[in-house]
Amino acid sequence: MIEKTTRECCVEAVRVLYGQEISVETIGFEKTKREIEGDFSVVVFPLAQYARKSPEAIAMELGGYLADKLPVIREFHVIKGFLNLVMTEKFWLDFLEKEASSEDFGRSPRRDASPVVLEYSSPNTNKPLHLGHIRNNLLGHSLSLILEANGYDVRKVNLVNDRGIHICKSLFAYMKWGQGETPKTSGIKGDHLVGKYYVLFEKHYKEEIRELMASGMTEEEAAQGADLIREAQEILRQWETSDPDIIRLWRTMNSWTYEGFTRSYERLGVEFDRIYYESDTYLQGKELVYEGLERGVLKKKADGSIWVDLQDEGLDEKLLLRADGTSVYITQDLGTAEQRYEEYHPSKMIYVVGNEQIYHFDVLKKVMKKLGKPAADTIYHLSYGMVELPEGRMKSREGTVVDADDMMDEMYRTAEETTRELGKVDDFPEEEAGILFHTIGMGALKYFILKVDPKKNMLFDPKESIDFNGNTGPFIQYTHARIKSLLRKAADAGYVMRDTGSTIRDSSSLLPRPSSLVPHNSFLLPPEREILKLLYQYPSVVSQAGAELSPALIANYIYDLAREYNQFYQEIPVLREERKELIGLRLMLSAITGKVIRKGMELLGISVPDRM
Repeated sequence: MIEKTTRECCVEAVRVLYGQEISVETIGFEKTKREIEGDFSVVVFPLAQYARKSPEAIAMELGGYLADKLPVIREFHVIKGFLNLVMTEKFWLDFLEKEASSEDFGRSPRRDASPVVLEYSSPNTNKPLHLGHIRNNLLGHSLSLILEANGYDVRKVNLVNDRGIHICKSLFAYMKWGQGETPKTSGIKGDHLVGKYYVLFEKHYKEEIRELMASGMTEEEAAQGADLIREAQEILRQWETSDPDIIRLWRTMNSWTYEGFTRSYERLGVEFDRIYYESDTYLQGKELVYEGLERGVLKKKADGSIWVDLQDEGLDEKLLLRADGTSVYITQDLGTAEQRYEEYHPSKMIYVVGNEQIYHFDVLKKVMKKLGKPAADTIYHLSYGMVELPEGRMKSREGTVVDADDMMDEMYRTAEETTRELGKVDDFPEEEAGILFHTIGMGALKYFILKVDPKKNMLFDPKESIDFNGNTGPFIQYTHARIKSLLRKAADAGYVMRDTGSTIRDSSSLLPRPSSLVPHNSFLLPPEREILKLLYQYPSVVSQAGAELSPALIANYIYDLAREYNQFYQEIPVLREERKELIGLRLMLSAITGKVIRKGMELLGISVPDRM
């Protein structure tokens, strides 16, 4: 790529011109701003200390050296401390034909390294997936695709939290009020049915707390002394001692939830290579705790509970096993981390978990370190922000969450309503229209969530997400469909392009390769150059998204590309152009833009239709 070549030539120039040795990292290189003439810019300010000249003087000397040594530079301009390079038409045409046309454009070769284990989803079996889970799943799935595009061997894993006090609340509520209800008898999706009993438990639990507080107890005393919570804790104790009746009901209710999760995952388009269950991994976690106790790394208190003291590391004491021997959430995370390390020996274990768990993962790493486990050095918490709605925050205990299924249903309805209003499916058969509504609805949902920096909280507005204008999934999808329509019209007119990753029907009129055209200074128009510069950035954007674990970088890049193409489409004739060689260039530019839009959206887990 030209960045590497230019930086190396700059290092050589500093040695020849100023007698100084510098590293390539000293040379700043970036895309020239749109309002300034140039394709790429070299930042000269850092070189002033070596040349002892003004940045403008250095830029002039450096520009002359580069133009002499690199034939792909047509001319250069100096603005303050920036050396702006204008590339030759041949440089851009060669790039279009030889690099951008490759189906591997933007993908890195497979790395010879240990796999990356990427955990996402991690639902509890006491409730259905909700909007927060949607962000988690979409982030995790997109990151797996981005890391794979960067050459990593990625193992997508899911840890199902299928045990613990929350699950026991649903179990107890069903035992008390269920009356044998099932998904089949009620017509309720399995995960929603189990969630109904979790909400029911919390409703009655809060009522009991209020009654106890009215009798003189503090809120903390009431929360701990309520009969309902004591019953749920007894269920947990019976579960850990494998009471057959409790285990039988637990398995039944979990099976309802798993069936519901599977249907939701299919609609979201996410998948996993391996699913772990807390009911399995917590046992290995308990073994690690007892092992640490024997080695004196952990300590047992008078009531029999086991703790880790992290005060010397800026934290506090952390409970690892309760007095009755039952485990807490971090117990199973210890076991899961150790089990995964033993299975994969990964270079990194990435946990996609909300930012309310920052402290939890800090403790996890430090406990694993105290236990002497090498897995500690591979743990990375990708902390993401919360999703809110215009109505405010969601609360699962109060039943005010937005279920993932309900959100996907709403996105489909909104896509159908908006698309029909715009008359975009008037000639579509009903089945094809239904597929399009799903594609647009899910594209809108995924894009709106993924375009936001993962670390930031976000406000999700379904109506805004499905707008066909602005920074939305449907706008990008429509741009891709527009390009495909143009290529179909070109095929009908008898034009055929060589392989660019886009298919046009065979015909007798074969367009010449762009590199066979005779370039001249006015050949590439500004809108064409802008698209080429954006296309050139695609591999570095994919690389940066992998390094920063941020699908938002790809999402916003694809929007910029789609917006630039639409401006080009409005300003520059393609099939109406009189010169055949320019038709060939613009068709190839369109086809490769469409391909990069498709590939970029695929990294977000989003489909783009060929027509809409």
